[in-house]
Amino acid sequence: MTKRTAAFAALLALASALSACNTIAGAGEDLSAAGKAVTRGAEKVGGSK
Repeated sequence: MTKRTAAFAALLALASALSACNTIAGAGEDLSAAGKAVTRGAEKVGGSK
């Protein structure tokens, strides 16, 4: 997967997460989950830890 594809997937996941949350607490949890997904994606394409 290219970096551009990974970035697009991360943006798509973030948009989905934000549209699904109903409260401020839910938004925080969704953003945290999106951040973890981006980190996992970066590690798969060879990012540093």
